[in-house]
Amino acid sequence: MGSVKAELLRLWKWPATWVLIGIWLVLTLTFGYVFNYLALNGGSNTRDLTQQQLISALQPENVGAAVVRGLPMFGGAIILVLAALAVGSGYGWGTWKTTLTAGPRRVSAMGGTLGALAVIVVVLVALTFVVDLGAAVTVASVEGWDWTLPGTAALESLGASLLIAAMWTGFGVFLGVVTKGPALAVGLGLMWAIVVENLLRGVGSLLGPVEDLTKVLPGGSAGNMAGAVGGNGAPGVLTDLSGTTAALFLVGYIVFFVGTATLLKVRRDLV
Repeated sequence: MGSVKAELLRLWKWPATWVLIGIWLVLTLTFGYVFNYLALNGGSNTRDLTQQQLISALQPENVGAAVVRGLPMFGGAIILVLAALAVGSGYGWGTWKTTLTAGPRRVSAMGGTLGALAVIVVVLVALTFVVDLGAAVTVASVEGWDWTLPGTAALESLGASLLIAAMWTGFGVFLGVVTKGPALAVGLGLMWAIVVENLLRGVGSLLGPVEDLTKVLPGGSAGNMAGAVGGNGAPGVLTDLSGTTAALFLVGYIVFFVGTATLLKVRRDLV
């Protein structure tokens, strides 16, 4: 717990944490509400959604879906960057050596980082929900719609959001430990999340086995998880797998990424 508190203090005072959280909140508001509201009132819609579909997407009762639909790609990439920076910077700045010299075992130090990141992810998802709910209530009130607060279905969407965010966090931790630095870890993570899997999906339209593979890759599993709880209508969201299957793959990736990163952290030299 001492390691968790120390890492939380570090991340809490680290400007990069709040910059990335701020970027994500701006993105989710812009793509989830601002553009949809402009399309609704401008009479045109580039995504071929009907007026009723736009109204439904802006309703407060559907905030859970709005939170989860952004995480398979852009939100996941931001979370991955945060995790990769949190772990990789310790190598570049030499703080891992200082931390371990001060007393904590490697497993305890790694557990502190993972625990702190878990808290940050929970806060991020909760903050996204609150901000999106505020935007949805504002739009509904301005337009004079009848609206209701999110029901129990939102809990399913929030659970899926936490699972997706945990997978991307584990991926970032894994890259930070493997590369022993923040820059390469962030570059590889962004390339994978935004470029590689999308290119593979393009190739999958020509080769069946590649298409099947993309469904169960980290981004594909996250996209299917989002699609299973109603987060359709955003880049990276898929409906090729059931929610249970996608959840099992996500849990498997979390175990692999976190387990491998911890093992490497314990066994390898810090330099």
